[in-house]
Amino acid sequence: MTEMIRRNQQPSRQYTQLLERISQRYVEGQAQAVRSVNETLLETNWNIGKYIVEYEQGGNPKAKYGDQLLVNLSRDLTLLHGRGFSRSNLTYMRLFYLRFPICETLSHKLTWSHYFELLKIDDELERSFYYQQNIRENWSVAELKRQKDSGLFVRLALSKDKEQVLQLAKQGQTQASPQDVIKDIYVFEFLKIPEPYNISESELESRLLDNLQSFLLELGKGFTYVGRQFRMTINNIPYRVDLVCYHRILRCFVLFDLKIREVQHNDIGQMNMYLGYFANEENVEGDNPPIGIILSKDKDALLVEYATYGMNSQLFVSKYQLYLPDKEELKRLIYQQLELEENQ
Repeated sequence: MTEMIRRNQQPSRQYTQLLERISQRYVEGQAQAVRSVNETLLETNWNIGKYIVEYEQGGNPKAKYGDQLLVNLSRDLTLLHGRGFSRSNLTYMRLFYLRFPICETLSHKLTWSHYFELLKIDDELERSFYYQQNIRENWSVAELKRQKDSGLFVRLALSKDKEQVLQLAKQGQTQASPQDVIKDIYVFEFLKIPEPYNISESELESRLLDNLQSFLLELGKGFTYVGRQFRMTINNIPYRVDLVCYHRILRCFVLFDLKIREVQHNDIGQMNMYLGYFANEENVEGDNPPIGIILSKDKDALLVEYATYGMNSQLFVSKYQLYLPDKEELKRLIYQQLELEENQ
């Protein structure tokens, strides 16, 4: 549009408005067409799955599922319509109907590729969480895959009781308090640092900033980057916070201190001092109290409990990993915890 106006030396105001209206409507029409195609594809795949299940059951809901039907359908539908009817695709269309049985409740914010990834999750609680969280945060398919691979659901659920785990699965992760944005374990596999590793704190900090987009996505929704090595002076002594972010939803600064070793009690005291400085010197009207997160390679839970006794409730100590966690082991711990609560 700019190039067109440039060619017309003195376009009239009416012409410029016409050009803008046409351009805006064209862009809106394109977006609407994409949404319409996606809605149609989802409904088509859901109905194909429904037809397959209804044929299999033939009035018997407990009828045994057989692979041969999908083999035959794949062959014959491919002859009739070409690509798109592999046995794998038909299997997932069938699952689509079984795992999302009410077509009217499907979110059209997600594409078939999103649902394809969700259908790979057997656990109903876990699948429900990623479904809700994807809608909340508008993940791309690639980001959904990463969050699944990094075990986001189980990492969040580990620190919650049974009711909170069920709520997490039904609604996704809410962010109404500082506790809601904290993870017990952060996964930085995107840094591609192989184990065993020997890396300094400054190098870890630099690598995180070199991968800022991935780092912010791992932190979660609402985080914006403010700066690194944030300088402050107290009694003429300079101090620096490794990383500073601002959380748009909670409306507060979030301070990060990186440790390549196990966290010590003096690290906790230092972070508490940083929080006091930001609350008094950096906060402006409308800001809430800052949050402090010490990211360490390891932590002694008892030491942290004693070191934070009676201290600021906005201070947290979390672990980080440079490789993907063992999701099955984490899942086992969660369900072990849920069973323990049921038996109490």
